[in-house]
Amino acid sequence: MADLKDFAEQLVNLTVKEVNELATILKDEYGIEPAAAAVAVAGPAAGGEEAAEEQTEFDVILKAAGGSKLAVVKLVKELTGLGLKDAKGIVDSAPAPIKEGVSKDEAEGLKKSLEEAGAEVELK
Repeated sequence: MADLKDFAEQLVNLTVKEVNELATILKDEYGIEPAAAAVAVAGPAAGGEEAAEEQTEFDVILKAAGGSKLAVVKLVKELTGLGLKDAKGIVDSAPAPIKEGVSKDEAEGLKKSLEEAGAEVELK
């Protein structure tokens, strides 16, 4: 049981780039689609005992690129510091986390910027 708890802890603490790499591995080697993998990895962070406390850290999740995909890819690249290919991979695999564990103000700012570019965004 302790091994599963450690594994869950590792999943919750993955960076966006690591989640993207994990999604690629799951798709290429095991036939699991990246969108399902991103939801599975992002899911554990939102539940449990932390839900009872006031939330201080938020995850910014890209739900869909919307009509202006190129603008969203450029913005994701700018906001995350990733390369163009990695940013496009995140947008293509939506729903996917953009940033995790950020303050409420930063999360709301990111959400506003992404929505202005035409994306659908969710805060968790």
